[in-house]
Amino acid sequence: MMNKARCILITRISVFIIVSFILLGTIFGCSSTEYVSFEEYEELEDELGRLNTELESASDNYSDIIQINTELHNQLSSKEDEMNRLIRLLSTLQANIDEEEGRAIREGLDEESLAIFDLLKKPQLRPAEIKRVKEVAVQLLETLKLGKLKIDHWRDKEATRDAVRVTIYDFLYGDETGLPEDSYTTEEISVKTDDVFRHVYRVYPILPSPFYA
Repeated sequence: MMNKARCILITRISVFIIVSFILLGTIFGCSSTEYVSFEEYEELEDELGRLNTELESASDNYSDIIQINTELHNQLSSKEDEMNRLIRLLSTLQANIDEEEGRAIREGLDEESLAIFDLLKKPQLRPAEIKRVKEVAVQLLETLKLGKLKIDHWRDKEATRDAVRVTIYDFLYGDETGLPEDSYTTEEISVKTDDVFRHVYRVYPILPSPFYA
């Protein structure tokens, strides 16, 4: 739209320039055109000045508009790139979630128990030991949910935090409830206790866990 306006102004100025030459020829006796008064010539000169001012203003505005359009385009392009990045990230996260859900089904566990199982398992376990670790994961989580994790604001008190840690360790180390003793050393059980405690502390501020809602 601004290009059209500039063309119109330039055309108008061109016309007046041509007319001005005719008038100048009339004034100085170089044309057979009818004589024009000096006052009319001054009016013509004023009109040319006004049109020139409009043209300069139009040019400035046009430059501003071009700059604004360029900035808007850059911003939109940047936002589009950011949006595409977020879409890719969400797609990746959704794919990971779908994979975890599928793996939980394949392992015969729910998502919460699967998270504990992943913390407890170790390489080179025999099938029977893997089955045992899965049972430990399910039963340990159930024990915690029915016990210490039901305490309001359990994370805020040192006594309840320590009680949760002790419950985890005793469960993992117990002869009847614990991990396969032939495959886990005492040191490994201590490490697994810390891993599970950190997970429980982060994921279970309240019951049910907001992370699995």
